[in-house]
Parts: sequence; structure tokens; C-alpha cells
Amino acid sequence: MTYVVTENCIRCQYMDCVEVCPVDCFYAGENMLVINPDECIDCGVCEPECPAEAILPDTEPGLQRWLDLNATFAPKWPNITRKGVPPADADEHNGEPDKYEKYFSPAPVPGAG
Repeated sequence: MTYVVTENCIRCQYMDCVEVCPVDCFYAGENMLVINPDECIDCGVCEPECPAEAILPDTEPGLQRWLDLNATFAPKWPNITRKGVPPADADEHNGEPDKYEKYFSPAPVPGAG
């Protein structure tokens, strides 16, 4: 089992989860984070820390799309180990529907690499 970052992280990216991860398995894209499923130790400490409730265990139904997305982009994006500054409009996007179709970017966090 692993934990999975889901759609509600897009354009929210609060990053509270990053600070508590004991194995540093979060990776940063331009407008969302992902968890590397090969590095996650299933401790679960990140899930309650996410203000957007965007982190779920992969045992929840309907998460295959997000598990695939996390596994695809974790190797492509830079590792993040410290909480950064969330977007200024993060609260406005928290809970917004259909964020993947509207906003998802495959680009890494700006300035990486």
C-alpha cells in the first residue's frame, strides 16, 4: 500500500505533508505534489496534515488514475523536503471540481533542474 496525492492538490499545494514525511517521498510539479509509491512506507502521517484532504491511501476505490499519475511524475519532478509557500490563491481552489482538466501541468516546479 502507498498514499496517493489526488486532484485537490492541484493549485492548492499547501505542502504541510512534506514536513512530516519521514522518508521524503514527495515530488513537486508546477502546480501539485505527488508521492513516489516506491518510496512511501505507508506510515500515513501525511494524510491528516493535508488541509486540502488531497492525500488518500491507495486502498480507497477509484484512485488508479491518481496512483498512475503519482508513479509517472515522481521520477520526473524534483524531490521536495521542506514546506514552501503555497500559491496565493490556494484557498480559492481548495475543493474546486475538475481541476485536472482545467489546470494540471506536467512541468516540474519552476526553477528545478
